Amino acid sequence: MPRLLLVLAALGIATGALARESAPPVAADPVTPQAPARKPYLREGALDTIAVLPPPPKPGTEADAGDRLTYAGTRALKGTPRWALATADVAGGAAHLLADFSCALGTRLDPGQLPAVMGLLERTRLDVVAAVDRPKHHFARERPHLGNDLPICVDRTERLARSKSYPSGHATEGWTYALILAAAAPERATAILRRGRIYGESRLVCGVHWRSDVEAGRTTGSALFAALQGDPAFRADLETARAELARVLAGPALVPDAATCAAEDAAAANPLP
Repeated sequence: MPRLLLVLAALGIATGALARESAPPVAADPVTPQAPARKPYLREGALDTIAVLPPPPKPGTEADAGDRLTYAGTRALKGTPRWALATADVAGGAAHLLADFSCALGTRLDPGQLPAVMGLLERTRLDVVAAVDRPKHHFARERPHLGNDLPICVDRTERLARSKSYPSGHATEGWTYALILAAAAPERATAILRRGRIYGESRLVCGVHWRSDVEAGRTTGSALFAALQGDPAFRADLETARAELARVLAGPALVPDAATCAAEDAAAANPLP
């Protein structure tokens, strides 16, 4: 069964679990669960994303009106393949996102065969959380689905309502991982970065973020990736991951799900309202 259909079939059970706003810190190594969690690459305070980001649009401004038009316009996508793709994109974390980049990489990857790649992504995930949490609390922007009953692609949980909107944690994580994978597999960079953009835009389709939240997520991801380039441990892990990924990609390809790849192509070709 195609991955999108599997996700949708499980949705009644999974949406509550998937409704988290941003990636929580991992509690254990993804490949060897008995190992303790890693620490972020960057020291605390090394990247001030509050200073990097502009404040979100103020109510009544043209930018705010644009955000609201996008939210209203994307509600009409419920029931479409783009809605289904956005629902599948709710799941975050290294293993899920590695699967999301299958079409871009031209093969389905087994996380168990990529311990260096998984280790790099999971450790970077901790930096993503640090980069996102402070501006979320600082700007304290409310999510677009609050105060209305328009459809969204996840459950309207109290946890989701309490979590703040700016910047988007999903968009930050997806764009950071896209930059890392593009650096690790530069011959696939265009397709990888396209998928990273689509992953962030899925938050607009789901109705849980404003457009400017997603744009801020890409800015945050870009700033984080730039800062990580200065960390010797990150650079060393990236080189190891690049060699490991090249070996796997040189082997027999496991053809990605055709319906998923078609949905991604359509999402890339059709700009959101």
